[in-house]
Amino acid sequence: MSRGGHSVEIAEVHHDLMVQVSELSAVDLFDDWHTNAHAAPDHANADHASTAPAGGYGDAAIDGTTSVPSSFRALLPASAPGPDQQYRFEVDLDSCTGCKACVTACHSLNGLDETETWRSVGLLVGRDQGPDVTPWQQHVTTACHHCLEPACLAGCPVEAYEKDPISGIVAHLDDQCIGCRYCMLTCPYEVPSFNSRLGIVRKCDMCTDRLAVGEAPACVQGCPTNAISIGVVSVGELQVELAIDSDSRLVPTAPISAHTQPTTVYLTTKPRPQQVGAGDDHHVVPAHDHPPLVAMLVLTQVSVGAFVLSQALDLADDTGTASGAHVLVAWLSGLVAIGASVLHLGRPLVAWRAVLGLGHSWLSREIVAFGIYAPLGGATAAAAAGWVPGELAPALVIATAAAGLCGVGCSAKLYAVTGRPYWRLERTAARFFVTMMAGGGAAVALADSVFVGTHRSSDMAAAFVVGGAMVGWASAISFILRHRGHGDALGRSVSLLLGALRPRLVAALATSAGAAVLAVVLTVNSGGLTGFGVSTVTAGEVGPVEVAGWAGVLVLTVCAAWVERSLYFTGASPDRMPGALR
Repeated sequence: MSRGGHSVEIAEVHHDLMVQVSELSAVDLFDDWHTNAHAAPDHANADHASTAPAGGYGDAAIDGTTSVPSSFRALLPASAPGPDQQYRFEVDLDSCTGCKACVTACHSLNGLDETETWRSVGLLVGRDQGPDVTPWQQHVTTACHHCLEPACLAGCPVEAYEKDPISGIVAHLDDQCIGCRYCMLTCPYEVPSFNSRLGIVRKCDMCTDRLAVGEAPACVQGCPTNAISIGVVSVGELQVELAIDSDSRLVPTAPISAHTQPTTVYLTTKPRPQQVGAGDDHHVVPAHDHPPLVAMLVLTQVSVGAFVLSQALDLADDTGTASGAHVLVAWLSGLVAIGASVLHLGRPLVAWRAVLGLGHSWLSREIVAFGIYAPLGGATAAAAAGWVPGELAPALVIATAAAGLCGVGCSAKLYAVTGRPYWRLERTAARFFVTMMAGGGAAVALADSVFVGTHRSSDMAAAFVVGGAMVGWASAISFILRHRGHGDALGRSVSLLLGALRPRLVAALATSAGAAVLAVVLTVNSGGLTGFGVSTVTAGEVGPVEVAGWAGVLVLTVCAAWVERSLYFTGASPDRMPGALR
């Protein structure tokens, strides 16, 4: 082709490219359409006027020259909250497309780490059956609901949460946090997230710094359909509504609102099907197993059980105080447990702050109780060794036992108050009591056989180990039979126990049964089973086989409790905000 022909082709290509450049992209058209023609969502009302509010919210100058874009004015309240009011998120579900722009905006503008998120988007799906059923789904964006009674604040042992008295925003104080992650368990909406790099928990604060200068929060700015806005709610009216309808939920599948009184409101004009489920309700996965907490719970309960049961034996022998061997075993077990619990902290060097929440946090109370139990146990061991005046021994024994039992009680209560059905107080207390008595009995029997050379505790230990195994088997079977096939939280726990967690369940039942059989064999061979309490077998008759046998009983009992406590954490599947389709 001639040079002239090439020039013509180049000119045509250049012209086509210029035409394409001059045309607005789909994103540009979308942005222009919303900015110029749809500045406010359909549900905007008098609370979303564009006039500047008092207190610096609204069309405020940020740097003296830049004002809030007009497209965001209607998404902010007209004035700061007054008496008996607070801010809240208002979500127009009919406008939410599930694009996750709010998630991206929150992540970017707040400088979150790569895997850290403060907002998520889930999906509700219609489950109605029939030939005339129309498919239905609805996206749900969620973040912190800035509850009237925030469970994260109530449970935090270090006062790392505060609820602003004017705005009602629940903020997290990063510099105060020790990374215990208890708030992640107490919050029914699972809002707080752990940042492993920083060793602390962080959460949404409704972009308080942006609201203070009249700028919309990141999620509000990022939503292309104006589905998210900030409104003002009357605290008194919301409390009355929740009192009247105590079973109300923010959306289907969400936790019951009466527990923490969340303020977020989800608006929709579309009718919902009778049967609605979350996009991920068929994808039930085990929760985190928290190994340091498992170790702490099992070993503290074994420690307290060993101490209390050793006192019972000594009283039956009319000695009045525990032998040094028993107390030493119990005390060392408690020290190992306390040391293991520190491994769960993101910032262990500031663990001393955990006593600050004593007035409202059961975790603080547990820490204080075991913090008293440890030195008292050491003092009791010293008294048994003759290093402390003997007249102090009875008082030390009583105080140590009381502190230990109080600590175990606080352990049960701190999980029960989370409101998770799988962690109800009666179930939790029964599990912890069984571990305390079975593990403690096995520890005392081993200490007797090693240090004292007697079978005096074999009857008692066998009774508690066998009883613990029977209770474990009976409770597991009855729980599965009662809740199998149900669609609630306990039904999901059963599906986990029979599915992903089946190997652990089998291991827990098998090890407890093995411990029971071995304990009975040892007791029969030693001439025991003459009655509950102190055996008639005299000292000096314990050989290496018996020592190894009771060591095996203790190991099997602790292993059974360890696996069962792991199931306690991983098997919990409470109601939660809807997740994405899986």
